Amino acid sequence: MSRPSFLVGSVCVLLVAILVDQGARLGHAVGEKDSGVAHYQKCAEECRACQRACDSCAAHCGKLLEQGKKEHGTTLATCQDCAAHCSAAASITSRRGPMSDTICKACAEACSRCAKECEKHASHDAEMKRCAEECRRCEQACRTMLTHLNGARTTERTK
Repeated sequence: MSRPSFLVGSVCVLLVAILVDQGARLGHAVGEKDSGVAHYQKCAEECRACQRACDSCAAHCGKLLEQGKKEHGTTLATCQDCAAHCSAAASITSRRGPMSDTICKACAEACSRCAKECEKHASHDAEMKRCAEECRRCEQACRTMLTHLNGARTTERTK
């Protein structure tokens, strides 16, 4: 990965972290109920951790590709796409956005697919094993978030 693209990626990650933090603060400032805050925050934290792991794994795959290991091309692209999903999910869920369900569905699917791809190499590559494990944790957090959101909507409809 070249220095300019690494720097752009680093700046984007920093910007997302700032926006996520500001979004979380805004949710409390407008007096939102705390009944589901823990679910949103847990999901956002897992998504942020997964995004970092996927970005790291993608950089690792890039190095492997440079060494001529072409079988890592798909893994690299999968990790990049998963990182993008996780970044968006972290941002939206941390501010308890109305489209949290939509992004959590997409993120859970992206994490599932990325984990499967990384697991192909996990037995002999610690970086890919770590990425797969983070993806599985994030997938579970997103699915738990979806369960919470579906339960909250059911409760709202019965009022």
